[in-house]
Amino acid sequence: MDPRIVDRLRCPVCAEPLAQVATGGAGALRCPRQHSFDVARQGYVNLLAGRAPHAGDTAEMVAARADFLSAGHYDLISTALAAAATRAVRHATAAHVAGKHAVGAYPLVVDAGAGTGRHLAAVLTALPDAAGLALDVSKPALRRAARAHPRAAAALADTWQRLPLADASTAVLLNVFAPRNGAEFHRVLDPDGSLLVVTPAEDHLAELVGALGLLRVDPAKADRVADSLGGHFAPVAATLHRRELALTGVEVATLVGMGPSAWHTDPAGLAARVTAMPEPVRVTVAVRLTVWRPTPRQVSGRAPS
Repeated sequence: MDPRIVDRLRCPVCAEPLAQVATGGAGALRCPRQHSFDVARQGYVNLLAGRAPHAGDTAEMVAARADFLSAGHYDLISTALAAAATRAVRHATAAHVAGKHAVGAYPLVVDAGAGTGRHLAAVLTALPDAAGLALDVSKPALRRAARAHPRAAAALADTWQRLPLADASTAVLLNVFAPRNGAEFHRVLDPDGSLLVVTPAEDHLAELVGALGLLRVDPAKADRVADSLGGHFAPVAATLHRRELALTGVEVATLVGMGPSAWHTDPAGLAARVTAMPEPVRVTVAVRLTVWRPTPRQVSGRAPS
């Protein structure tokens, strides 16, 4: 694992720094108190303090997402994130030059709820000096995220628990269709860093919702996001990104299978409804990207712990 990333990690049990140690397998990370965490042969490390409350996306859901994303259907999200992250790092660098607190000599990009790591990889490609860390509770997702980019690492971590990262260690934090922990995001993000949150807009996949019985976008989604981050972050910019896709029936089934509706839809009934749809199936992708900055805190001016 990239030592620059390990340097920012912390033990999920005692919050002490972690170091790489050689073992009989793929290695391990160990803290001074001898808490040890094996690196899986697929390249990710389990940094959970105890068991996760849920296993995250299944292997089938992750495979569906990988197939759909590799076709470029959600590249508008990756492109928007890469542009926003570039601006965010420029902002943090300017603050560093001005003499304010900033994280180390290189930016760390963390994707909380990274899935396959495709969006993180796009951001790292746009930021040649950055390193990246994919966090997720799904082992099938992490197996892919660990190989998503040469400068990326992956760790099993639950967003609702304390994140295995040092205070103020992260320059850019990505959160795409994933849970948000405002307090922990605030703790690990540099005071001059940025949180990039992608959420579905009201008409996201609207053509499929009624036809296939999918979950609707919560009309109060924006309010719920603000509530989850309130007191810790303030929004500084928001942009809407929309694209119309022309999908085959197979791609529609894959799209449904990679999202939350996969947990609530009868597979046989879904297949019948998808088959009845004339091709190509026109589908609207509509997402909102909001840039949030941390509210002031007392730790500004000291090095990451």
